[in-house]
Amino acid sequence: MLTPARLAVWGDPIDHSRSPALHAAAYRELGLPWEYGRRQVAEAEFVGALDELDATWRGLSLTMPLKKVAARAAVSLDDAARLTGAVNTLLLTEDGPRGFNTDVGGLARALREAGIERAERARILGAGATATSALLSLAELGVERVEVVARRPGPVLVLRDLGASIGVDVVGAPFAAAADPAEVAVTVGALPGNVDVGDGIRPYAERGGLLLDVVYGGWPTSLARAWHDAGNEAINGLPMLLHQALLQVRVFVGGDAALPLEHEDAVLASMRAAIVGG
Repeated sequence: MLTPARLAVWGDPIDHSRSPALHAAAYRELGLPWEYGRRQVAEAEFVGALDELDATWRGLSLTMPLKKVAARAAVSLDDAARLTGAVNTLLLTEDGPRGFNTDVGGLARALREAGIERAERARILGAGATATSALLSLAELGVERVEVVARRPGPVLVLRDLGASIGVDVVGAPFAAAADPAEVAVTVGALPGNVDVGDGIRPYAERGGLLLDVVYGGWPTSLARAWHDAGNEAINGLPMLLHQALLQVRVFVGGDAALPLEHEDAVLASMRAAIVGG
């Protein structure tokens, strides 16, 4: 039996997290009697809380606002974590915490599941931390040009530099869309769910292809309603949540997000069932 066996999701707030249900389903399917809990941890408390963990702890899932501070605490980073500067998974080892960003792979897998195998052009709505992971996910799908719709130009410049480093052309655009924005195959909504996107979003909805809105609570969001009104498909963030959690399970079980689990199809099905209708 793999030991140690304690895990948890940390964040602030944390009561809304679906991670305990997802991970419990996975370890039950794998026959692992692991404990997975949740804890509210503020950013200023993170380092002290991490230092308090003893040898019974195997790893942590991190949500906002802990992804940046977790990256700084890690002794190593996978490529996605290094490029984004964000960690949502810490594997606790004798040598120190190893950091991973499974949001990138989780979003790419969710888009493939929705039928987006490859696209040349895409759009991201928002330019915050989630947009950084979205840009890398779109690059995995072969996207060559990404339009980032944002209210402020500064964050777009950061994404443009990241895009240049991975061979993706990133351009900025305002929320008040031009009359005829470019047609894209897929749009990633990286905005808070309670944001009122306004009437200016309609041209983007009409020419935005499939929308994957990373929000999964309070559905449908105003963004999703704009897509539906334009006759286009919109899906919420649960598929991304599901697939990033599966990659976390790979890390906690095998130490590598690229290493498939034994009977992984059954594990994924059990995890999906745990959140359907929840």
